Amino acid sequence: MSGNTHFDYVIIGSGLAGLQLALKMASDSFFDDKTIALIDASKKNSNDKTWSFWETEPSQWNHILHQSWKQAKVITSKNEMEMNLSPYAYKTIRAIDFYKYAKSTLENHQNFQFLVDEVVYTHEDSKVIVKTKKRSYTAEHVFDSRIPVEFYNNNKSLNINQHFKGIVIKTEREVFDAKSFTMMDYRLKDGEQTSFTYVLPFSKHEALVEFTYFTEHIVETSVYDGFLQTYIKKYLKIDDYKIIESEQGNIPMSTFPFDKFNTEKITKIGTGGGWVKPSTGYSFKHTEKKVAKVLDNIKANKRPSDSLFSKKYRFFDTVFLKVLKEENHKGEWIFNQFYSRNRPASMFRFLDEESSVKEELKIMVSLFSWSFVKAFFKTL
Repeated sequence: MSGNTHFDYVIIGSGLAGLQLALKMASDSFFDDKTIALIDASKKNSNDKTWSFWETEPSQWNHILHQSWKQAKVITSKNEMEMNLSPYAYKTIRAIDFYKYAKSTLENHQNFQFLVDEVVYTHEDSKVIVKTKKRSYTAEHVFDSRIPVEFYNNNKSLNINQHFKGIVIKTEREVFDAKSFTMMDYRLKDGEQTSFTYVLPFSKHEALVEFTYFTEHIVETSVYDGFLQTYIKKYLKIDDYKIIESEQGNIPMSTFPFDKFNTEKITKIGTGGGWVKPSTGYSFKHTEKKVAKVLDNIKANKRPSDSLFSKKYRFFDTVFLKVLKEENHKGEWIFNQFYSRNRPASMFRFLDEESSVKEELKIMVSLFSWSFVKAFFKTL
C-alpha cells in the first residue's frame, strides 16, 4: 500500500481524536473495504500528555488505564469536600499507552496506513487534495484536527486558557492516599485569579501534582514551578522527592465557532473541531461520543459533522465562560457552589451533556448569583 496516493479517508493528526476515530472505524465492518491514511509529523512515541476523564462501567479503555479512583476531594479556602463518585470512576490514561494500543490495533488492519509527514494545506474539489511537505494525496473525505488559523487571528469569541504545568513526583516515604484524588485545591492561588492545584496519586509513593489556571493570559514556566514547589512543601508536607516526568499545556476553553469550518468533504475534529468542552477543557469522553456520531452520520449518508453539537449546552458553556472572563476572581466560589450543592453523578451527567431538566435546574439554582443572572441575559 506504500505507493497509494488516493484514499477513501485521510485523517490529519494522530492525536486523541484522530486515533479514536481510526479505532472506531477499524472496529466497524462498514469500513473494511475503505482505505484510510493517518498523517502526522510525529511518530507519537513519547508520553506527551495525560488524559483524565470520568465514566461508568463497562469501559473499552480499562486495559490501558494508568490509574482510577472512586473517591475525590475538593478543597477551598473555607472547607474540604469528600465525594464518593459512584457509579462513576475518575480515570487516567498516559498518552504513550494510548498511542501504543492504537498503533498496534490499527497495524493489524491492512486498510490503514500511517504516514509521517506534515500537511501544508488542503484544497476541496471533486476530491480533497492534501498537500504535505513530501508529496500530494487525494481523498474522498478528510478529517482534519488542525486548529483553524482564524482561531488565532481576529478571534472575537469568548476565550479562556486552561494552562498548567504538572510534575510526577516520587517520594521515599509513603505520602499519598492512592484511593482518592484532589480535583481542585484552592488554598494556594495566584492572587485572586482562578488558579488551583490538582493531585492524582498513582501509588503511596508517586503522584502527578499540577498547578492550573483558568485565565485569559498565560504565565512563564517559572511561575508554575514556584507554586508547585510551595504546594508540595506547605500542603503535601514533602521535602524530599524526585521529579520523574513533567508536562505543560494550554487547552482553549472557547466559544469560537469551530464547526463553521466543516464542509461537505472536510470535517474538523478534536480541538480543531471544537470537541473540547468549553467550560471544562475535558475532551476524552466528548471525543468518544463525537466519533460515534460521525460514524453514524457516514453510515446514514449524512454529512459527517451533522448534529454534533447541542445548542442548549453551548448556551450553558457560554454563560459560564462569560462569568469566568468578566469576574475571574469568582472561580473558587463557582466551583465551591457546584461541588458542594450537587451530587457527583448529576454534575458528571451535566458536564457530559446527558443531564435531565431537573438536574440542570438544580445546578442553575446552586450557582444562582447576580454574576450568572447578568451573564445569562447577555448570552440570551
